Amino acid sequence: MAVGVPFGVSRLNLNCVHSFVQPLPWDFRRRFSLLESGSPSITPTAAATWTKELGLSVGRWSQRFCEIRRHLHQNPEPSGSETHTTRYIASCLASQSLRPVIAPGGRGLWVDVGGQALATEVSDGDDPAAKATQPDAANDSLDSDVASPCPWRLGIRGDIDGLWIGDEKAVDYRSTVDGVMHACGHDAHTTVVLGAVMVLREMEQAGKLPWPVACRAIFQPAEESNRGALEMIEAGAIDGLTHLIGLHVDPSRRVGTIGVRYGDFTADCHELEIVIHGRGAHAARPHESIDPIAIAAQLISSIYLFVPRSTDSQDPVVITFGQIHGGLAANVIPDQVIIRGTLRTQEAAISSETIRHIERLARGLGDASGAKITVGWQSGPPPVKNDSALVDLIATAGGSVLDEAHVQTIRRPSMGGEDFANYLTRLRGAMFRLGCATDPIIAPPLHSPLFDIDERALAIGAEIFAQAVIRWSEPRHPNQLFC
Repeated sequence: MAVGVPFGVSRLNLNCVHSFVQPLPWDFRRRFSLLESGSPSITPTAAATWTKELGLSVGRWSQRFCEIRRHLHQNPEPSGSETHTTRYIASCLASQSLRPVIAPGGRGLWVDVGGQALATEVSDGDDPAAKATQPDAANDSLDSDVASPCPWRLGIRGDIDGLWIGDEKAVDYRSTVDGVMHACGHDAHTTVVLGAVMVLREMEQAGKLPWPVACRAIFQPAEESNRGALEMIEAGAIDGLTHLIGLHVDPSRRVGTIGVRYGDFTADCHELEIVIHGRGAHAARPHESIDPIAIAAQLISSIYLFVPRSTDSQDPVVITFGQIHGGLAANVIPDQVIIRGTLRTQEAAISSETIRHIERLARGLGDASGAKITVGWQSGPPPVKNDSALVDLIATAGGSVLDEAHVQTIRRPSMGGEDFANYLTRLRGAMFRLGCATDPIIAPPLHSPLFDIDERALAIGAEIFAQAVIRWSEPRHPNQLFC
């Protein structure tokens, strides 16, 4: 475990960073001008004391963060199979004398930090799964008056699933599972949330917290399949919470920066499946067929051409077809083609109108060609719409951990989908982007078989989350701050 020294590049244990990583061209300076200057309850001196203690704690844990992330990176599990990952996270929490609640099926878990003692002492030989609680027996400590005077209950969320992508990196911690890797950074998200829990727990046990805190950490499976958030909600993971924050690593941002945005953060996402039923024939006699491949090509071109021309250019609509299946031989016209893709917008009403437009195009082409064309679609997560108070909270924590200049405004919402949005149908929430690239110009993108992170981002993310929890729990004027 690294020895704590004043926060800066030197404080982070660089043994866990690639050899090509060069020192950052800035200091991680601490400033307190966002919250402290305007709050009658947190003086700069008092804030400097606990933020310094927090920074020292993060420094002590930084090497462990890298070890956790690399274990997860080497042992990824795809959506729906995250049992080993769940047990590993449970063991990390048990080592801090915390008792997590494991969701039904052994996939996903959550744990409460602060308030009445949630934990029981767990010896090194104990099975963390045996020590974990089941949802119907979960400790309801978030309702305790001991936990925190703040009436609003905050959660932090990380996703834990990997992707069906083969890892092609030449590093000693590359995935050991053929065809599966953490190509979207969920190993980092999990580590950041675990890291925040660990440092908060350490400060709580050492009596270094400025006031009692109450927080729930949620480790969610199946984000990539858009099922995990709903499964965790059904299991009771957000019961007692009113607010939730999350993050996503961003390889387009340099490590040591974060991106924040008010309002629209991600897109509404739907999966489309179009089935074209034609008539097969020999390739030498296309006049005897109703060629579904030719019809598919025409339909895709028509959708790409006409949908953007029927939508207000100020309302983003992104349609992408990623799969075309049809035929088994080069000299045979098949009788069926299946096309699959995604539709992404910022508003549900625009999605509905776009789907109706696609259906009209399909009917027209079907009538003209004699083919039967069916359009099916499945709704994914709604857009993430960030709560302003939580964005303020994240920006304040980020400005203190890094520097105000490195808290960057995201100009446009992402057109990607994020199932964090499913939580926001029931409570308020916000996400931010955590810079994870040593050099954004050459960093492989998300979902690349070469995707990796600069591991210094782990300590930064953990400290931002921990600061956010502490600031949220400030007892004297909660309604004047973020609650």
